[in-house]
Amino acid sequence: MASPIIKVSDIAFPRFRAPDLDRMERFLVAFGMQRAARTERALYMRGTTSLHHVHVTHAGEPAFLGLAFAAATRADLDTLARAVGGTVEPLDEPGGGEVVRLRDPDGRPIDVISGMEPLDPIPLRAHPPLNTGAHRPRIGTLQRVPAGAAQVKRCGHAALKCIDFAAATRWYQSTLGLLVSDEFFIEGPDQPIGRFLRCDRGADPADHHTLLLVASPEAKLGHVAWEVADFDDLMAGRDYLAQHGDCSPYWGVGRHVLGGQIFDYWKDPIGFTLEHWTDSDLLQADATPGSHHILDALKNQWGPLPPPDLDV
Repeated sequence: MASPIIKVSDIAFPRFRAPDLDRMERFLVAFGMQRAARTERALYMRGTTSLHHVHVTHAGEPAFLGLAFAAATRADLDTLARAVGGTVEPLDEPGGGEVVRLRDPDGRPIDVISGMEPLDPIPLRAHPPLNTGAHRPRIGTLQRVPAGAAQVKRCGHAALKCIDFAAATRWYQSTLGLLVSDEFFIEGPDQPIGRFLRCDRGADPADHHTLLLVASPEAKLGHVAWEVADFDDLMAGRDYLAQHGDCSPYWGVGRHVLGGQIFDYWKDPIGFTLEHWTDSDLLQADATPGSHHILDALKNQWGPLPPPDLDV
């Protein structure tokens, strides 16, 4: 395959639309985010890192509005704009920065951004180390996990249903430089129906997947996932969401096979699937892609079976 136009460094945030920004903010606070900014028509929620926001909700009828990815350098925006016949535009919203606006083969808005205003990181509540059968470092320190919302760090990945699966894969590889980590099939390895794609950071490790693409009769969002502090944080956050979240549990808690994450899926107030995860597999750019039957790809290492209406 020819060299990609650029290589994005990470996913940054999704955009949604919802009729009640107050309700969305209450849910997202319970989910583990904090307000970065709010205008009359939009809500911007942050995690604990310096990124200005990791979730955007615009006012209006419920909808998924697209994804934003982070350019590795400001110069990459110029390179991308020249290659696609676009322009580098200012991001006229809280956090600022600049953007090249694209559409993927299914017509989804895909923004590539750079230069957003950083915020001061929020310190994570630390947990004492775990004592295991092989290593017991916690001596004289009591393990007491604080109750409360999970600590969302960053947006980690999204899953997209694609009408033209092959075209979508080519586009995300050739335009944004994503690499295939694993793919899965039903009839045979030569007919994949899903691919896990990760960022190309060379020798620096990247999450097993930044994007999951799945063949589908319709173009739609599967889910979006945010990394939390650790396993105890995920479990405490699950309890908190169940009590305060204005949402419903969907799938979890379990550990995936492909990606290796511990996961917990929820339905937000407007019906979209959001995920807490922690402890992802990390891969360098030279990792060899894998191929798996769908029944092996979607099962868990442990945890509940997928829901009957699995749509992620």
